[in-house]
Amino acid sequence: MLEYINSPKDLKKISIEKLGELAAEIRHRIISVVSKTGGHLASSLGAVELAIALHYCFNAPKDIIIWDVGHQAYAHKLLTGRNKKFNYLRQYGGIAPFPNAIESEYDPFTLGHSSTAVSLALGMAKARDIRKTKEKIIAVIGDGSLTGGMCFEALNQAGHLKSDLIVVLNTNDMSISQSVGALSSYINKIISLPVYNRLKDAMENFMKLRIPKIGPRLAKVAERFEEFIKGMIIPGIFFEELGFRYFGPFDGHNLELLINNLRNISLLEGPILFHVITVKGKGYQPAEKFPEQFHSASAFDISTGSLQSTSTPATYTSVFGEHLIELAKRNNKIIAITAAMATGTGLAKFSQIYPRRFFDVGIAEEHAVGFAAGLAKGGFRPFVAIYSTFLQRSYDQIAEEVCLQNLPIVLCIDRAGLVGEDGPTHHGVFDIVYLRTLPNIVIMAPSNKEEFKLMLDFALGYNGPIAIRYPKDIAVDFNGAASPIQLGKVEIISKGKDIALLALGSMVEIARQTRDLLLENGLNPTVVNARFVKPLSKDCIIELAQTHKYIFTFEEGSLEGGFGSGVLELLEQEKLLNKIEIYRFGLPCEFITFGPRSKLLQLYGLSPEQLENKILHQLMIRTQ
Repeated sequence: MLEYINSPKDLKKISIEKLGELAAEIRHRIISVVSKTGGHLASSLGAVELAIALHYCFNAPKDIIIWDVGHQAYAHKLLTGRNKKFNYLRQYGGIAPFPNAIESEYDPFTLGHSSTAVSLALGMAKARDIRKTKEKIIAVIGDGSLTGGMCFEALNQAGHLKSDLIVVLNTNDMSISQSVGALSSYINKIISLPVYNRLKDAMENFMKLRIPKIGPRLAKVAERFEEFIKGMIIPGIFFEELGFRYFGPFDGHNLELLINNLRNISLLEGPILFHVITVKGKGYQPAEKFPEQFHSASAFDISTGSLQSTSTPATYTSVFGEHLIELAKRNNKIIAITAAMATGTGLAKFSQIYPRRFFDVGIAEEHAVGFAAGLAKGGFRPFVAIYSTFLQRSYDQIAEEVCLQNLPIVLCIDRAGLVGEDGPTHHGVFDIVYLRTLPNIVIMAPSNKEEFKLMLDFALGYNGPIAIRYPKDIAVDFNGAASPIQLGKVEIISKGKDIALLALGSMVEIARQTRDLLLENGLNPTVVNARFVKPLSKDCIIELAQTHKYIFTFEEGSLEGGFGSGVLELLEQEKLLNKIEIYRFGLPCEFITFGPRSKLLQLYGLSPEQLENKILHQLMIRTQ
């Protein structure tokens, strides 16, 4: 059936009784493709029936369906005309990994960050109200979205505005149970009364102290019963208090139930919360058993579920996790913080060894940084591990709560630079730009794993804010001894004449390779590992300007306002621009598409061969 579905109009031709077969086809298609391309498997498998039901009941693209983040959206893509190109999921020139407005009219926004859908949907709903049109606006969010403050801000305003809006909440970590109406409300009132809680505490103490053998077990039974009762009623009451009409929870894999209820609520007015419960990885046993491993999976063997390794055995992420454990053994003030990415940032093992010194704050990057500021003020040394693209959300907290207070917090910025197949919403190409202009902060970037360890050591001993940016993968395994880290000091890799290649972080190895190519052309460049974005090595850069004719800067980030811009500004301040020619190599100020890192580097002229040609071209122009 899937082969004949080119739009939701084709979907509506299928009887409800046959939709279960279609769901099985869609799951087979998703598993087959993601096993080759990698991708967000578990969440998308869990939302297959939900995607079918939404498109069966509503009339997209006239009716607007906004998928928060897009981790759940593969079935949505397959049902909206993208089945034929789905083989090229996450491949350069193929299907985007997340909703993409350029790709399809069924994707109203290009998305990739969590907790945004309700705000976007509410804005579109209010625009509809002002236009006096009648289309339905639906936001699909996951339970993880509810850990983000932006989602609650939007829910709060939605309840106030009373616009027609449907929020579909898909959760997958609680059992399915039906609301019991007035009885639920009554029980909730009872368990919230002070007299009830005083009696409850007294009974628990009596059972534990006076009936020592069975009392604790009876207390546990009572506690579980209360949790069960609360689990049935609190979600509905919570959203009702926010101003939503609450429906659910429903079995998110029962198509007939979903369709009948979605049709019913589509006739209602005002804000509606439609709550479904699904199983992550539904239909593929390895993903059901290990949903976290199959959240953002590499390619895998379908028959065994074995994930294929797509990176070098040692990654900056793993080096960070292991070395922070070593530091924590020697310093009990170290605290590790992440935002729903314990495994992704390499902190899973740390959380097991030091559970009291590890905090996962959920999808709440702003809070992560503010929380770290409080810990630092309290005498601890927080290491905050967040992907570069997600740290953007914390800009105000970094400025106000960290830099303004000059607190000793270490921002460990993972996935800095090009991240490949996850595309424009996930590339970490703006962190230098948005951090470099802040007072008090020190910014570093390692070129190899040993240097990274030394930077972490240095950061622990530094009494102020530090950011260390690094990619996931280590391009070249480095087993030598890195030179010590000194504030604002560079590492001279090789001395030459006339030409200086000043490179940062991941681009140091590319600068080395570019130098080797230039040597074959009779040129002998100086290669410098900058190490620091801020403070720049003023003495070194001045010396390079006085002893060389050309400086070429290398960075894996946006050129506008980036590392090279900092070098240019320093030369201008020192009135040396008339003595030196400076050229900056990096990424343009645009949203970079998805594809393998090597392909993207080549696309933007940052391979060693392309850089060699650019340098030779500039030298030729200047000597003519």
